[in-house]
Amino acid sequence: MRTQRFGFFLFVLLFTVTLTLGTSTQSGERGPIKPGAREKCPVCGMFVARYPDWGAEILFKDGSRAFFDGAKDMFKYYIDLKRYNPSKTMNDIDSIYVTDYYDLAWIDGNKAFYVIGSDVYGPMGRELIPFKEEAGAKDFLKDHKGKSILKFKEVTPEVVKTLDD
Repeated sequence: MRTQRFGFFLFVLLFTVTLTLGTSTQSGERGPIKPGAREKCPVCGMFVARYPDWGAEILFKDGSRAFFDGAKDMFKYYIDLKRYNPSKTMNDIDSIYVTDYYDLAWIDGNKAFYVIGSDVYGPMGRELIPFKEEAGAKDFLKDHKGKSILKFKEVTPEVVKTLDD
């Protein structure tokens, strides 16, 4: 009798743990992670971990990730996903993260404010500088001679190209 109760308890415990783990990954609760020392940017080939203050990441629904050494390369990848990752489509993207310039925390790349044309350069030169709050972006724009503040959908291939010219 005691063995049966222990077996039932063990079954309930394992079932609960399995159910909990399964629902947390299915509900989009996964967040950004620190890239490993060997992770390379798929756009430029630089080792991403060397530039933690500039990091960006795209998380796919299947759990795979792409790490970048800055928002500019992340946008290049995103805009031309078919070139950089032919096995993925836009529908495969779960979330996008960038690093806030001031507090160096991961933020939602889709909700961030990006300053372009400033006197601050990233690992790949001119960069889109991300901010969680518009007020921070406005302060930075003024302090660093930025040209404009853009939302995610306003970052076009033409905008990204001007950063490399």
